[in-house]
Amino acid sequence: MAKKPVKKEPLVVASKVKAYVRSQDMMSSSDAVAALSEQVYKILDGAVARAKANRRSTVRPQDL
Repeated sequence: MAKKPVKKEPLVVASKVKAYVRSQDMMSSSDAVAALSEQVYKILDGAVARAKANRRSTVRPQDL
């Protein structure tokens, strides 16, 4: 049987993202925050993989 996809919780603060976009005299779509959060997950997954490849258990700035 196929596993159900796990719903990921947002990793960004929607109100802060929307406020920043507004400060640039722009508007954000309703799904922009979810897309940004997904990009953050991808960045973090890559950073974790790099840290593991370097035999570390700590993600450092250079891993990002």
